[in-house]
Parts: sequence; structure tokens; C-alpha cells
Amino acid sequence: MSLERTPTPETGAAPLNAGRPLARLTAWILLAPMLVWILGLVVAPTAILVVYSFCDRDELGRVVFTFTLDNYSRAFDPIYLRIFWRSIGYAGLTTALCIVIGYPVAFFIAKAKEEWRHRLLLLVMVPFWTSFLIRTYAWITILKEEGLLNGLLQLIRVPIAPLDLLYTPTAVVIGLVYAYLPFMILPIYSSAERLENAVIEAAYDLGAGPIRAFSTVIVPLTMPGIAAGTLLVFVPAIGMFAITDLMGGAKVPMIGNVIQNQFLQARDWPFGAALGVVFMLMFALTYWMLQRRGARMG
Repeated sequence: MSLERTPTPETGAAPLNAGRPLARLTAWILLAPMLVWILGLVVAPTAILVVYSFCDRDELGRVVFTFTLDNYSRAFDPIYLRIFWRSIGYAGLTTALCIVIGYPVAFFIAKAKEEWRHRLLLLVMVPFWTSFLIRTYAWITILKEEGLLNGLLQLIRVPIAPLDLLYTPTAVVIGLVYAYLPFMILPIYSSAERLENAVIEAAYDLGAGPIRAFSTVIVPLTMPGIAAGTLLVFVPAIGMFAITDLMGGAKVPMIGNVIQNQFLQARDWPFGAALGVVFMLMFALTYWMLQRRGARMG
């Protein structure tokens, strides 16, 4: 026979779920600022962009609210498809260079002594203390024909000096890598910091060499950081327009430049919105591919 008693109001025992409504209300209050931010700055602008992408414009450039697919037909014109592929190519090259450069840096910081980690991370974050435009113009000063780089090469008598780098695709790639490299280092550092040295030592004890241990143990265990860094670098690099304008001299247009021109110069907001929607779909596809790859490796 059980000796337990069911709590009743007569015994003065409070029900177990008495505090749940208050806890739920508190949770919703805490979530409210984030929900307002998402609705106001993400959902609403996206909905407006989608609506505008199906609109048309009159002879005066005013938006006419109707339903048409002409903007999407124009978006898949061979001219714009070439710009999309060029943007993907530059973003892919930027992402690959950020991985090659950023992975050793992130791994070194993660395995450094505790008192040095924060200092090294601070060095990675230092560029963010300065305006993006100032850093871009600094690279223009470095790369121009009479700039610091060519001056140094001529000083040490390098035969190929002076180099014609500014307003070229090379300058655009340099600017993109410099701008987004910290976004690759930080996620990889986060994954590498959680990687225990005992796992690597076990691989060596089982006969794996440095290359095999790196490819079969270290890289798979830090793949979440690589995937996050790839997402943080690849997608913004596709839509970047400031670097291509300033360091590319508007000679290397990317999809971000085309969208900007449609809204500010051509005044063709519906077509610019359609390009923006296609860009968002490209982002969603990239995210889905990375998630699927991560799930497969997991």
C-alpha cells in the first residue's frame, strides 16, 4: 500500500505547475526584443523585397504594383548570369584563401598558452577598430603604382617592380580576403580550442603521421568551424560592392554592384528587388549545402 499523499489545497501544498504561466510570460518578455528586431529588420524588409520583385515600373520610373515575372526573366539573362558566376568565383576564391590563411592562424591561437590567447585574438580584432572605408583607402595607398608596396619593391631592386595591382581583379581579391579573414579565423578558433590534444596524440600513437592525423582527425573535428567561417565569408563576399568599386575601379562588377546601381542609378527597384531575391535564394542554397555536408560528416 502506498503511503504517498496527493497534494490538495487543504494540505497547503502548491501544485507543481503553479509557476509555469509566470515562467512562460517571463520567457516571452525576454524574447520580445529579439522577435521585434527579426520582424522589423528581417521579415518585413524581405517581404517588401519579394513584393517589389513582382512589380513593374512606368515610363517615369515609378513602381507599379502588379504581378509580373519579367524581372526574374531579366535576372537570368546571360549578361547577369555571367555576373552571378563571376561573383561566385570571386567569393569562392576569397573563401578558399581565407581558409588557407586563416586555418593555421586559428589553430596556432587555439593551441597557444592561456595568457597569450586573448592577446592574439585581440590582434585579429584590431582591424575592426578602424572604419572599413579607411582600411580600404589604406590598401589603395599600398597598392597604387607609386604606393608603399611598389616603393618597397623598387627599394630592394625587384626586377618586376613597379606592379600594376590597383584597379585589377587581384586588388579586389586582396581587399575581400583582408575584409573577411577575421570572420574565418574566429569560428575555426572556436572549434580548434575545443579539440583535445589527447585525441591528436592518440592518432600518433596508432601510427598516423602528421599529414594523416591532420586530414583524418583534426580537419573533421574542426569542420563545424570551417563550415561556419565559409558561410560568414562566402555569402557577404558575393554581395560586396564597396571593395569592387574602390579597389577594382568599377572594372570588375559583381552582383552587389548591379543591385546597387539598379536602386540608386537606374531607379529600377523591381528589377533590383528580383536580383536581391535571387541572391537570397543563393544564400539559402549555400546554407543548405553546408548543413547537409556537416550532417553527412557528423
